[in-house]
This record gives sequence, C-alpha cells and structure tokens, in this order.
Amino acid sequence: MRFVAAYLLATLGGNPSPTKDDVRAILGSVGAEVEEDKLEMLFKEVEGKDLVELIAAGREKFAFAPRGGAAAMDVATAAAADTAEEKKEKEVDEEEEDLDMIGLFD
Repeated sequence: MRFVAAYLLATLGGNPSPTKDDVRAILGSVGAEVEEDKLEMLFKEVEGKDLVELIAAGREKFAFAPRGGAAAMDVATAAAADTAEEKKEKEVDEEEEDLDMIGLFD
C-alpha cells in the first residue's frame, strides 16, 4: 500500500508519470524500506494505463464492499450482539445497585 501511496503522492505533486526513482525518493524521505519486487509489481500494473481510469475502476470494485465496523457481520448478527451487550450492562448495573443498598442500612 505504501508504494501505491507514494506513487499517488508523486502524481499529486505534479508528476504525471512518476518513475521508480521518484517512488523510492518519497519512501526514503520517511524512512520506509523499499522492497524492489513490490515496486516492480506496481509499475507493471500501472504501465500504459491512465491513473484516473485505474482509480475509477477501483472505486467500482469497492462500491460493493462491506463498510463500517460490522463489515464481517450481517445486520441481524450485529443487532443481536448489541442487544446481548445491553442486557449484560443492565444486569451489571442492577447488581451494583443491590450492593449500594446493603450499605445504606448499616
């Protein structure tokens, strides 16, 4: 991911077609290690492609991806978990109230 981020930073900085050295320089400026095989793979993937089109294609793929904290759970499972948590909290609160009343009459 850091390689993609560095590539995008280079393009945002005004370089329409960054080189491997540009990406290395950006990563080196923050002390990140450059793994040459991953850098090579990135450049093979973007070679001859328009960056705007690549981003648009990626957005389409993410349009159907689950979002939010309960990404792995469906709505019913998340609601059941919330209900169970609320019930547990209520039980704890009732126990604490009982303990407070014991000391009231001592």
